[in-house]
This record gives sequence, C-alpha cells and structure tokens, in this order.
Amino acid sequence: MKLKIKVIAGAKKKEVRQDNGFLKVKLTAQPVKGKANEALIEALSTHFKTPKSNITITHGHTSNKKEVEILG
Repeated sequence: MKLKIKVIAGAKKKEVRQDNGFLKVKLTAQPVKGKANEALIEALSTHFKTPKSNITITHGHTSNKKEVEILG
C-alpha cells in the first residue's frame, strides 16, 4: 500500500489523521539528522499495527510531503 503523507515535525503532540487526501502526521521530533523520518516510521508502525521493517519512505526524505510504502 502506498500513502501520501504530510509531516508536521516539532509539534506539541503526536497525531495521525486523514486530511484532504493525505495522511497528516504530527511528530514531536525535529527534522534534524533523520530523526523526524525515524519518528514517522515509528508512528505509522503503531497506527497500522505493523513492524517498522515493513515501512519504507520511497519519496520525500528531506521534504514534509512524503510517499510511504507499507508492505503486508
């Protein structure tokens, strides 16, 4: 499954919700040295109840708009 995600890093609380065709993910981690990407994978893992190893960021590693592939 491929998802388009809008990431808001540095938020006050974590949140995953649907918003205008995107999955909007708020993260408390800052976008420094990949910490926000790691937090995104962890949040999606919890939300979809799948191992982190099944989640890959395919596009947008340095952008707040990302495409993620979830296997299984």
